[in-house]
Order: sequence, then C-alpha cells, then structure tokens
Amino acid sequence: MDWTPYVAGAGIGVLSWLTFLLSNKPLGCSTAYAQTFAMIECAIRPASREKPYWKKVLPAIEWQWMLVAGVVIGAFFSSVLAGEFAVIWVPSVFGDAFGYDAAFRLAVALAGGILMGIGARWAGGCTSGHGISGSLQLALASWVAAACFFIGGIAAAMVIYGMAG
Repeated sequence: MDWTPYVAGAGIGVLSWLTFLLSNKPLGCSTAYAQTFAMIECAIRPASREKPYWKKVLPAIEWQWMLVAGVVIGAFFSSVLAGEFAVIWVPSVFGDAFGYDAAFRLAVALAGGILMGIGARWAGGCTSGHGISGSLQLALASWVAAACFFIGGIAAAMVIYGMAG
C-alpha cells in the first residue's frame, strides 16, 4: 500500500489533535532523546537525578518515548506490508556519493543524529514539535523554524549531492 503525502499529512494532523486532546501537550519527539540520556545517566550516576534539568525532563519512559518507538515499529510494519522491507547498510544515494563503507555510513549517521538532537534541544523542539505542533498553534518561532528546516535541507542536499549548479 502506498501512502500519499495527503493521507499521511492528514493522519499526522489528526494525531496532533488527539495528542492535545488526550495529554494537553504538543506532539514532539526530541524530549524522548533527552529522557533516554537521563535514564542512562541516572543508571550510571544515581545522584544526577537531582539535576534541575532532570526535574523538568523526567528520566522515564513517557508518551513521547513511546511515540518514537511507535514510529520505528510503524515504519517496519509499513515497509513489510508494502513488500519493500530490506536491510540496507548503505543506501545507494549515499554510496554513490561517498562510497559503500558501512562503518563510515554508520559514523556519519551517528554524527548527524547527535547534531540533530543537539539542535532540536537548542531550538526548543524538533521538526515535529515546531513544524507540526508549533505551526498548528500559529507560533511565529515554529513557522520560522519550519522554513529553516526546508531551507537547510535543500541547501545541504545541494552541497552534498552537487545539485548547486
């Protein structure tokens, strides 16, 4: 089954409404990464539970954490149902541009994930937090952030894949 962007977009919109209705919180995923780090840090150093930040972002599995798990599980089932599931260590677009070394690809993915996580916390939200929930609430900062997501993504693709000219 192919999901059109229109059906997927409407589904995300309904999910955002339900999130506000059931939890009175905006839809977002970046808090889950902070919670994961908090759980790891508190398991290693229990005294770190007293940090003021961990009082705000609880080191616990909450609904945002389950949302991230649901995205991974949903993507898996969607790919299986579409008959497109495959384990690919280096996608062809990346491999053609940078080579097919799986360790290099994993290092780039890890570095990108860390930078995205830092950026999401620094910006006060991730693409779903700002781009969906914030823009839904007509928050100016979220509209600016969403525009920057697109501009940054297009610029990065042009630089990385040589589409700049």
